[in-house]
Amino acid sequence: MRRIVLMMSVSLDGFIEGPNREIDWHRVDAELHQHFNEEIRKLGGLLEGRVTHELMAGFWPTADQDPDSTAEVAEFAGIWRDIPKYVYSRTLERADWNTTIVRDVVPDEVRALKEQPGGDLGLGGADLTAAFLRHDLVDEFRVYVHPVLIGGGKPLFPESHTPTGLRFAESRAFGNGVVLLRYERDSTAPAPASAPADA
Repeated sequence: MRRIVLMMSVSLDGFIEGPNREIDWHRVDAELHQHFNEEIRKLGGLLEGRVTHELMAGFWPTADQDPDSTAEVAEFAGIWRDIPKYVYSRTLERADWNTTIVRDVVPDEVRALKEQPGGDLGLGGADLTAAFLRHDLVDEFRVYVHPVLIGGGKPLFPESHTPTGLRFAESRAFGNGVVLLRYERDSTAPAPASAPADA
């Protein structure tokens, strides 16, 4: 069965974006970008919220047509266009580039998607992550910690009163100071109770 893999960049103080949605503090160089390309190419699909999808769709479809694009950027443009994308939104009416619109996070529907053939499914976005966590649907966490304190903004993880047991799987330090921390769900830990989603 496919797994749901959370893949997010975060500041050292725990934020995925600044107070005004800033992400200019991300430290993405050629080495890290190539790593992202290799990891996302293995996936069977991306699970995104509307805001994340619209940001990506506003840049990546034609990024490889820019003569100033790096090799890594041009390569990812093709990866992004081709990979199946599932956008969770109650308002989005239409989406291109191999995209399926999904209205709500319904656990049975997510489990059915996991049972389809193909690679794991990459999850991104704080609000969508919160909904998946409430339903105990995240199997693996890949958190890329960037060497910067931004002081405030949107945290990666929502407040929760239910502990979630994890098992350390891997760490990797990149040359620019970013550190990957990878954890998997601990199957011996009790599962948290589900709650209704408001994605």
